Amino acid sequence: MTPPPAPPSDTEIAARLRREIAEGAPLKNGRLPPERELAQRHGISRARLRRVLDLLAADGTIFRRRGQGTFVLPPPATDAARLKPLARRVTPAEVIEVRLSLEPRLAALAATRATPQERTQFAQIAAATQSAEDQRSYDAADDIFHYKIAEMAHNALFLTMYEAIRSVRQEASWIRPRAETYSGAVFEMLAQQHQALASAIIEGDETRAAEAMKTHLHSVSETLSRADPAP
Repeated sequence: MTPPPAPPSDTEIAARLRREIAEGAPLKNGRLPPERELAQRHGISRARLRRVLDLLAADGTIFRRRGQGTFVLPPPATDAARLKPLARRVTPAEVIEVRLSLEPRLAALAATRATPQERTQFAQIAAATQSAEDQRSYDAADDIFHYKIAEMAHNALFLTMYEAIRSVRQEASWIRPRAETYSGAVFEMLAQQHQALASAIIEGDETRAAEAMKTHLHSVSETLSRADPAP
């Protein structure tokens, strides 16, 4: 008599869920279903599902936020709706000014506080910006790259501040200048800057990380300045 097949391992379930996420099957507005529903779908306990989700979070497939759910992209700011009117009033230059005040510090903190697992994952995230083939794929990789730096700073208040800036950046008025000015050469330059920034963070060099972030943001500012001001 043939023995019954062995149940799938956590790694196998994670691979299956990763494929489903890539196909968009279980998603609702970029968010995974509640744990109870997802566990029932895969025929496993919620405790085991959490182990599987830990695997997906470790490789950057998902982002988990207590009280908000599990996302396949960085979660939105908690007050994203209230930020929309602000996004219509500020200019790209003002956003860059605020980013220059915050993100170099986040990079320095990430260099000193990131865990070994986070550093390994971050190297893969940085590589994704270099392999992007168009604006849409680059923007997605860039979004995750900068969000991960904010996460690795391990300061909830800083992360909340970064999420607010991110919500403003994602308004349509910021997308148009990028589309008009980001050539293939610009994408390549920014991706190389990402790699230099990632190397500094992974190696734990907070001074170099902060300077690399400043260089990167100044390059973004110079590129955006060549576009017409957003309405």
